[in-house]
Amino acid sequence: MVTLNINGQQHELDVPDDMPLLWAIRDVLGFKGTKFGCGIAQCGACTVHLNGTAIRSCTTPVSAAAGEITTIEAIDQDPVGKRVQKAWLDLGVAQCGYCQGGQIMNATSLLKQNPAPSKDDIVSAMAGNLCRCGTYNRILAAIERASGEEEKA
Repeated sequence: MVTLNINGQQHELDVPDDMPLLWAIRDVLGFKGTKFGCGIAQCGACTVHLNGTAIRSCTTPVSAAAGEITTIEAIDQDPVGKRVQKAWLDLGVAQCGYCQGGQIMNATSLLKQNPAPSKDDIVSAMAGNLCRCGTYNRILAAIERASGEEEKA
C-alpha cells in the first residue's frame, strides 16, 4: 500500500512500489492533465511538483514520491502557478496543448526558485520540456510576463 498526497488530498493506493508516479496519477487516480510523452524523462510532458520542485513523473516510482505532489489540476492554487497560467492564456501559448501542462509546471517551479530569471535562465530551465508545435517563443514571452520582466524590458 502506498500513500500519496496529491493536490492536498491523501490517497491510499494498492499499487506496486515501482509503479511510475505518472501511472498512479493518471490511470489510478484519474488526473488526466499530466501527460505521457517519452517515458524516459526527456520531454517533460509528465512534469509534476514534488515538494515544490519539478520532477518527471514517468520515471519516479511511487515509493520515491514522499511529500506533497502537485499536478496541473491544482497549480492555480499556487499564486505563482496562477500567474503563469494567466500569462499562458493572455499570450495564447498553446497550440495542440499536449505538452503545456508540463511546460506550466516547469515554468512555475522556475519562477518559485528564481522570481526574476534572465532570458538565458528561462531557456536553460525550460530546455528539458519539448513542444512539437514549436511554441518556444510564446512560452518564453509568457514566462517573462509571469515574472514581470516583460514590463521592465
